[in-house]
Amino acid sequence: MSSNLLVAIGTLSAWIGAVCLLRGLYLGLSHRPGFGWPAGVGGSLFLLAASLPTFEGRLEVPLIWVVLPFTGWMAVMFGLLAAAYTGKAVLDSNPKLLLRAGVSLAAAILLVALYRADPENRFVLLRGSIRLSAEGALAIVGFAAAAVAVMASAGRRARERGRLWATHATLLAGCVVFGMPFAWLMVTSFKEDRDMASPNGIVWIPRVQRTVPYMDRKDPLLEGEFEGNWVQATLAGKDATGNYIVEVQRPYSLRGVSFTGRPSSFRVVEKDAPMVSGVGFTGFVVRELSDGRRVVQFLSPPADKGSQRTYLASELEPIRDIGLRTQNYTEAMEAMPPETRHGLVYLKNTLILVVMGVFGTLLSSSLVAYGFARLRFPGRDLIFKILLATMMLPGAVTLLPQFLLFRSLGWIDSLLPLWVPAFFASAFNVFLIRQFFVQIPTELEDAGKIDGASVLGIFWRIMLPQIKPALAVVAIWTFMGAWNNFMGPLIYVNSPENMPLSYALQLFQTEKGGNPGLMMAFATLTVLPVIALFMFTQKYFIEGVTLSGLGGR
Repeated sequence: MSSNLLVAIGTLSAWIGAVCLLRGLYLGLSHRPGFGWPAGVGGSLFLLAASLPTFEGRLEVPLIWVVLPFTGWMAVMFGLLAAAYTGKAVLDSNPKLLLRAGVSLAAAILLVALYRADPENRFVLLRGSIRLSAEGALAIVGFAAAAVAVMASAGRRARERGRLWATHATLLAGCVVFGMPFAWLMVTSFKEDRDMASPNGIVWIPRVQRTVPYMDRKDPLLEGEFEGNWVQATLAGKDATGNYIVEVQRPYSLRGVSFTGRPSSFRVVEKDAPMVSGVGFTGFVVRELSDGRRVVQFLSPPADKGSQRTYLASELEPIRDIGLRTQNYTEAMEAMPPETRHGLVYLKNTLILVVMGVFGTLLSSSLVAYGFARLRFPGRDLIFKILLATMMLPGAVTLLPQFLLFRSLGWIDSLLPLWVPAFFASAFNVFLIRQFFVQIPTELEDAGKIDGASVLGIFWRIMLPQIKPALAVVAIWTFMGAWNNFMGPLIYVNSPENMPLSYALQLFQTEKGGNPGLMMAFATLTVLPVIALFMFTQKYFIEGVTLSGLGGR
C-alpha cells in the first residue's frame, strides 16, 4: 500500500481509538455498564496505529488534511448524503428517502465530472503530526481523565441537586478556557527572550536573569542628558578636544545615536552584570568579546574570587530565578518616540476620542431616540424606517464621501474626523435606546407635564434616569469602539502626535515585532483599561443586554 494510505489508516485509527477510550472512561467513571467494549476497541485501534511503519518510534499525534477544490468538496458532501439517505431508507423501509438518495448521487456524479473536466484540479493529502513529550502526553491524558470525571460528577449532582452547580462549573470552565490567551499575554509580557521559544512547549513560569552591580572602569556605563532626555551610554572614544564620544544605549528609542559631551556632564554608573555558572565555579560576565567569548569574574570558589577568565558561551550556564521581568514594560515605554513622552501623547489622544465619542453618542442618540419614541410629528415612522435602513449600508460605501467631506473642511491629520460624527447619532444606538423609551409608562410624562416641566425637562429629569442600563451599554460599546478604532486613524491621521493607542500599537509591532516581550507588554498596557472598565460596569452591561434581548449581537 502507498505511504499516503498508511498515514490515513493510522490517523483514523488513532483518532477513533481516542474517542472510544474516552467513551469507555466516561462510562466507567459514571458506573455504567458496557464500558469495556469501547475501551477494548480504542486500545486495538491505537495498537493498529502504533504498528504502522509511519508512526514507529515517535510519540506524536498524527494529523491529515485533504486539499480539494470546491467541486471536489461538494461531490464528497453529496456522496455522503446519498449514502446516508440510502442507509436510512433501507432501515426505515421508506421509499421516499431513496428518491433523495438518487438526487444526491446524481449531484455527486455531476460534480465529479466537473472536477475531472479541469486538468488543474489536484487531490493533495497534507500529513503531519503534533510532537509530544512523554510528560506532555501524560498531562493530556490526566486532563482528559479529570475532565471526564468532572463531567460525570456534574451530571450526577445535576440530577440530584439541580443544575445550579453544573451551570457554575461549566461557566467556570469556560472562563478558564477563554482566559488562557489573556493569561499567555500576561505571562509573555514578563518573559525574557530566551523563554519565548522552548522545546518543552510554552513556558508558563517565567524566570529572570540574576544580576550583580558591577562598576566597569575599562568600559564604563555613562549617564547624562541628550536633547533634554535622560540617557545611558557607552564610551566610544574621545575627540581632539578631550570630549567624550558616546553611543546611547537607553532609552531604546535613541539607541545607536552618537553624540559628544564634556566629561563633567556624565557620571559613571554601575552595570547589571549577569551571573553565570560553570564547572566548579560561579561568577558574572564582565564583558563580551567580539568573537563571542565572555570574560567572567569569579565569585566562587573563595580562592578564585575576584579573578577573571575567558570562556566560550557554551561553557557557561546563566543563573536564573523564578520571577517577572518588569523591565519589559519600562523598555516598551522607552522604545516609543521621544516626542510622544513615553506614550503619554498616545494615551491623551485616545482619551480625547473616548470621552468625546461617548459623550456625543449618548447625547445625540438619546435625543433622537426620545423624539422617535415620544414625540408625534408627520412622517415619524417613515423617517425611523429610513434611519434603520441606513444600517444596511456597508461602511466602505460611505468611506470615500466622508473622507472628501472632512478634507474639504481641513480636518485631515487631526482628531476631529474621529469624534465629531459621534454627535450625529447612529442608527443602532437610536434603535436600542428608543426601545427602552417605549417601555416607560406615559403616566410619568403626564405627571411631569402637570408639574409644568418642559419637553427637555421631562427628557432630562424623568426619562433619562429610567434608561440607565441602555445608556451604560451604549457607553461601553462606544468606549470599546473608540479605544480599538484602527481604521479611522489610519485614514485621517498622519503625524505621530495625533495617533491613538490602537494605531501606535500597530506601529510598535512593525518596529519591535522581533521582541515579543516588549510587544506583549505594550499590548497589555493597551488592553488593561478595557478590562478594568468591564469589571466595574459589568452589572449595567449584563442588565442592558438582558433587557434589550441583544445577547447574540
